[in-house]
Amino acid sequence: MHKPQQSLIFVILIFLVLGLLSFTFPKDGIIISSSLKLEFPSFNTLFEEKTKEKEVSKIISSLNEIDTTFAINDTLAAPTATTLNKTEKDSTVKLITSIQTTNKSALHNFFNALTELKTNPKAIRVLHYGDSQIEGDRITDYLRLKLQGQFGGHGPGLISLMPIAPSVINKINIGPGWDRYNVFTSKDKRVPHSNYGVLASFNRFSNYKKVNDSSSLVTSSITITTTKLGGSNALAYKKLKLFYGGAQTKTWCEFYDGPALIAADSLDEGGSFRIKEYNVGNGSNTHQLKFTGKDSPDFYAVSLESETGVLVDNIALRGSSGTFFHQINNGQLKQFYDYLNVKLIILQFGGNATPSIKDEKMSANYASYLRSQISIIKKAAPNASILFIGPADMSVKNGTEYETYPLLETTRNEIKRVVLESGCAFFDMYDCMGGKNSMPVWVDQKLAATDYIHFSPQGARKMATLLYSALINDYNSYLKSKK
Repeated sequence: MHKPQQSLIFVILIFLVLGLLSFTFPKDGIIISSSLKLEFPSFNTLFEEKTKEKEVSKIISSLNEIDTTFAINDTLAAPTATTLNKTEKDSTVKLITSIQTTNKSALHNFFNALTELKTNPKAIRVLHYGDSQIEGDRITDYLRLKLQGQFGGHGPGLISLMPIAPSVINKINIGPGWDRYNVFTSKDKRVPHSNYGVLASFNRFSNYKKVNDSSSLVTSSITITTTKLGGSNALAYKKLKLFYGGAQTKTWCEFYDGPALIAADSLDEGGSFRIKEYNVGNGSNTHQLKFTGKDSPDFYAVSLESETGVLVDNIALRGSSGTFFHQINNGQLKQFYDYLNVKLIILQFGGNATPSIKDEKMSANYASYLRSQISIIKKAAPNASILFIGPADMSVKNGTEYETYPLLETTRNEIKRVVLESGCAFFDMYDCMGGKNSMPVWVDQKLAATDYIHFSPQGARKMATLLYSALINDYNSYLKSKK
């Protein structure tokens, strides 16, 4: 029978052996075969991981303390550097929570439009373009909730008739024949034009074909239901607008608000920008459109909206790096932006480009592509402010640990440089999270998915809260400067 002293000595010896291995084991591991390599974490690595975990945990703890009931002109409305940096004196944590600009007026077009809503009620638009990080209305939903709560406005805004990912706010059921045509990852070769609309994609219930008198009629439908999960503001819209164009012949359309047939009319053929508008609000949040025609129009979007206030649109483009605007008909894009009265365009990209970037030159090239996209957007929406949200931390497995992608910081730096040089605003998710190797801590605390790339719903809400805080802080400063 072993004595307690013997067990203690054995455990101490094991730790000594492991400690010796951590100091002496080759940093690059020992290659056994082409498919097998032995690795052992170093003592320094273990120490650094504990330090990083402590620092990022403090940041997350600070985010937990943010007041989520921000109000205009309230000095307690948004967190300051002091309130957010409640860390120990010896901590090296640096929390960057502000929107960065080199042009002080970068967001003034948007701020001015918000201010004018008080005396000149109308609808203004915020378009939130992003990759899969914002799918399901994540981040956007909180911005919508807070902006509409402060400045008015109702409805979830623009919706694809055939979204890539489901939304918690809108449930869509489609009839037979529907297909999606995208440009945000690469131009769809089936499409004989570049009229992709404001969502960088459109939908049809029949394929492209030559239509003649003998062509048979095609019938299909789409049903949209707005759920209570979006809150009372999202449910209180009064208009449904259908954006379409490009059909070879007229299409018969019946519109049902709940079970009631509200309107029946033809959708015109031709054109790249046409609108059909319906009044809703009889207590039902389920709407059906039934179509009959020899050829389908290109359906760019449906919008559920109010006539006044702030409308915030979630435009999630899975797999996109944000370098697609040059492939959309600029004239059509400008028509959309003008009609929608767009005052803020948020671009949230970089995550999909990061894994393929292998050196600093590729980082610079990607940023250069983004510069040209920003230039296109500015020409299409000259009266809109542009805010770029940089990529979050992303991890790749290296041995037994998850580490930040090697060129992520370089890519972030290049993106920020180009954005600021273009006179736009920049919000740094990477630094807000805690910087290098912060993602594993977010995963451990259930704030990010186990793919070490995407936020969980809880993590997305924290980032959205921080983003809105920074935005409203800048708006408050803008108001003070006008006094």
